Amino acid sequence: VQLQASGGGSVQPGGSLRLSCTVSAKIFGAIYIGWYRQAPGKERELVASISKEGVLYYADSVKGRFTISRDNAKNTVDLQMNSLHSMDAAVYYCYMRSSRTYWGQGTQVTVSS
Repeated sequence: VQLQASGGGSVQPGGSLRLSCTVSAKIFGAIYIGWYRQAPGKERELVASISKEGVLYYADSVKGRFTISRDNAKNTVDLQMNSLHSMDAAVYYCYMRSSRTYWGQGTQVTVSS
């Protein structure tokens, strides 16, 4: 199983980015699918996820600004990020938890003026 993340880049504070993760396998049965991020010198943290039952999770720091969505037909999970600020700058990793946890390669998000 391979996860391919895309959509990262550089944006000014207050801007938006949309990350997309394409999975090479069916995601319908995934227990969880979503996004982590890791900033320099910090631990990897869970940003957002969707459970198999459709339950959403957001880190407190992104609630109201980020929206996660999954498309089981396309085997993708997206993360719409609005009102970005410097604290959101990190490498973002998509993941999928089924019988084991699979990781994407990471995509860099830079927020600077």
